[in-house]
Amino acid sequence: MIVCVCNRITEAEVRKAARSGYATPEAAYACVGCDVQCGCCLDFAQDVIDEEQGKRPRLRLVA
Repeated sequence: MIVCVCNRITEAEVRKAARSGYATPEAAYACVGCDVQCGCCLDFAQDVIDEEQGKRPRLRLVA
């Protein structure tokens, strides 16, 4: 799943950065060589990071 459309950053990339210790979307994006653009993705990216770092339960998609 794409988290950041502007930079084409995937959820897997954000999760990998979070597991490496990057605690904010800005830091996670920098880890993959990008900067935040429009900012629409920041809340979701932070949720993904928080999940990966154990700060919040894993999101479940409901069909």
